[in-house]
Amino acid sequence: MTIALSQIRRCLEGAVPSVLATAAQDGTPNIAYLSQVHYVDEKHVALSYQFFNKTRENILANPRAVVQVIDPADASHYRLQLQYLRTETDGPLFENMKAKLAGIASHTGMSKVFRLLGSDVYRVLEVECVLGGNPVTVTPEPHLLPNLRACLARLAGCSDLAQLFDATLESLAQFCRFDHAMLLMFDASRNRLYTVASRGYPQSGIGSEIGLGEGIIGVAARERTPIRIGYAAREYLYGRAVREGFASSADGDALETEIPFTGLAESNSQLAVPLLLGRRLLGMLYVESPQELRFTFEDEDALVVLASQLAVTFELLSQSAEQHEEPATTTPAATAQGVPLVIRHFAADHSVFIDNDYLIKGVAGAIFWKLVRDRSEAGRSEFTNRELRLDPELKLPDISDNLEARLILLQRRLAERCPFLVIEKTGRGRFRLKVDRPLQLNDVPVR
Repeated sequence: MTIALSQIRRCLEGAVPSVLATAAQDGTPNIAYLSQVHYVDEKHVALSYQFFNKTRENILANPRAVVQVIDPADASHYRLQLQYLRTETDGPLFENMKAKLAGIASHTGMSKVFRLLGSDVYRVLEVECVLGGNPVTVTPEPHLLPNLRACLARLAGCSDLAQLFDATLESLAQFCRFDHAMLLMFDASRNRLYTVASRGYPQSGIGSEIGLGEGIIGVAARERTPIRIGYAAREYLYGRAVREGFASSADGDALETEIPFTGLAESNSQLAVPLLLGRRLLGMLYVESPQELRFTFEDEDALVVLASQLAVTFELLSQSAEQHEEPATTTPAATAQGVPLVIRHFAADHSVFIDNDYLIKGVAGAIFWKLVRDRSEAGRSEFTNRELRLDPELKLPDISDNLEARLILLQRRLAERCPFLVIEKTGRGRFRLKVDRPLQLNDVPVR
């Protein structure tokens, strides 16, 4: 190729519509506007296949095409000579393009018209400049690489998971100016993600959950691929619309055990990146902005690098907490004074309420119920991760389920909802339950 595809990558951001030319078997040309030219790698692009039209008929009969793209910065025009290879109708590439197309469609009021039927993958045979000066290689903004380095250095200095979670979001705000961000961990036993840290929102949303395939975060998690959208796309927003629809359903009463998902009311740019160890999903890193086209492909690349290091650091700290824990002390729990805290536990889903205020459910709820029960019945206040892992009543999954992350979730929910119950880390793999009021426990069995 006379020009490397990476040199004109910003032309493929969708800011300016592209033009696609194809020809029938008899040579009759056809010109059509194109919603999306997607950068796959240095030698391939994918075009959005949306309609059963003349373009589709032509490309199946004659697998050669020409697409013209425009640089949104200097209006230079570039022509790409393409050869059709295949059409993908599912998987990471398809879902990525589908999400981006939804953003473009919502922005232009064409949501009912723009529906992705497939991702047509092409080999790029040649790139030439047909209008404007010579292309300038697109490089990250001057601050991006040194600030990514600063983020990675901050992560390397963390000694436990709680510090790692907070340092990640603080670094994104300080060095990358990503003011709205959240970190979610993956519960493999339930195929759901739960929020463990957030920054830049009025409510933290700690403990809120998202299923695989729900919103941009859930889709990116399911497909194990980063997804970036530059415009608001209703079907990829998870929050107010989902909860309003749920509230109007027959199961609306169940909202009392759902923690509201945080997020911007007007989110016009979104970037979701999975935390992966090989193909194993650990969680998701998510940033958003009220500004359209806020995140560039350089930002996406940088966040993928950060997420990779975050996943490795997370795994190392998790294993360290489990393998090198210190023994718990046997200090008797102090006597609590005041009005009793009424704690109700529903065995069906391990949901827990404190004075009729919902706290948590699931695995974290089961853990919390064990702690307060041992505190009430045996006067215990000191615990270890290992004893929770080995407790047959809890039936916890293996180490990959990240017990330490669930304890952090529980610790932060208590800090928000009940200042009279505190989980304090007292050493590697051990912690203390501090109780400032008497406990009145009520276990509701499965009916």
